[in-house]
This record gives sequence, structure tokens and C-alpha cells, in this order.
Amino acid sequence: MRQRLVGLLLYLGLSAWAVADPPSAFVSSEVNTEQIATPDAESNDRSLTEQAVTEDTQEQVSEKEAAAEAVVAASLEAQQELDANELRAVPLYEEYQLIEWINNNQHLQQVRDVDDCQLVQDIEARAEVLRLPSYQFLWGDMLAWGVCVDQAPRRGIAMLWKAADQGLPAALEQLGRYYYQGTLVQQNKQRALPLMQEAASLGLEKAQLTWARWLVADAGSPLDYPQAYLWLKAMVVANKQQYREVEMLANDLASRMPSGKVKELNNKLLY
Repeated sequence: MRQRLVGLLLYLGLSAWAVADPPSAFVSSEVNTEQIATPDAESNDRSLTEQAVTEDTQEQVSEKEAAAEAVVAASLEAQQELDANELRAVPLYEEYQLIEWINNNQHLQQVRDVDDCQLVQDIEARAEVLRLPSYQFLWGDMLAWGVCVDQAPRRGIAMLWKAADQGLPAALEQLGRYYYQGTLVQQNKQRALPLMQEAASLGLEKAQLTWARWLVADAGSPLDYPQAYLWLKAMVVANKQQYREVEMLANDLASRMPSGKVKELNNKLLY
């Protein structure tokens, strides 16, 4: 028992001595450990810093590359749009719509009152550069009557002729009417007749009706009566007043032809 007590005291004494005055070997070992560990810690901190800077730099580079790619894509898209516009002209008005306005004599009202004269340059470009017949007619009428532009009748009539040369029925009809009546041009019925007849043959009902009126007024030739009669009889007219006029003109032409010819023409209308 005594020996155990002595041993315990001896162990406690040695432990206290080691804590109060550790051996130089232990101190040296701890110092060396600190000397070795400190550079590694600094190196790790430096590596982490460099890694963060690198990541930030890479992120900035990625953002710049993305922005550059977006600019390039936008430029390519704009170039493709320009190329497409060079290959095809986007219509100012739909062709069928403009022709309908022209046939109903609403085209000048559309340009002046509805569009407030804001599309003049576009109309001129499509008439003068692209040479679209419907726009040539519109531009010619604007020049002839001074709608949204300074009046220039000579240029206007010349532009109407360009549309007529491309076979636009409305241009043929209007020029025929102008020459027949002497509107803006010197009256010349001989020049007017083939223009109106051509417009009528292209299916323009307004021209067919005018052509029948001229024939009843002793213009043209009796050889023209049968075709004009057929055009009148084939018309579909909702307006009662115009319906009566069509009927009167057809009856007048029928009275100028042999009864056998009229019967033959009526038989044609059955099929």
C-alpha cells in the first residue's frame, strides 16, 4: 500500500515537472511544427485567394464572351433581315386590297384621309423603283390630281401609261375614259376605244359597262355588239338602279342585232 502511494506521488511529480518545464526535445518539436505549418497555411490562404480571383476573372470573361456573342448574333440577324429586304419588298398595301380600292375609286381617299399622306415616299419607291403596276397607278393618280404631292399631270399620265403597258385593267379603263372625255389630255375617241375594250376584255366590269354605253352611243363597231351583250347578261349587280341600266343596255344591243344572233348568244349563256 505504501509502495503504491509512493509510486503515485512520484508519477504526479513527474507530470507536474513536465508541464512546468517541458523537455527541449518536445519544445523543439512543437517549434518545428509551427515553423513547418505556418508557410503551408499562408500558401493555402494564397491559393484560396488566387482561386477566388481566378474564378471572378473567368466569370467576367464569360460575361464578356456572352455579351460579344449576343452582339454578333444581333448583327447577323440584322444583316439577314437587310438581305431579305433586298430580295423581296414588303408590300405597303396588300395587292388585292389596293386594286380593290382603285376599282372602287377609293385609293386617293385612303392615301390622303386615312393614312394622312404619311406613306408618299414608300408609294413612290414602289412605283418608280419596283415598278409595281398597282402602285404605278396610285402614284400616277396622286401626281395627276395633286394628292399629297405637288400636281404634275404630265408625270401622272406617263405613270398611268406604264401601269397600262403592264396590263393593269384599271389603268387601261381610266386612260380610255380620259381620252374619250378629254380629261387632262386632248380628246381622242379613236385612242380611247381600244383602251376601254381591252380593259373590258380583262374582266373589269366597270369597263364592260362603259364599253356598252359607248357602243349604244354609236361608238365602236357592230361587230363588237355580241361580246358586249354577253358581258352585260353575265353581270351580277346588286344595285337596283345599275341593274336596270344593265338591262336597258343589253336590250338596246339586242335590238341592233339579228334575232337569230341574239338567240344564239342567249343559248351560250345557258352553259
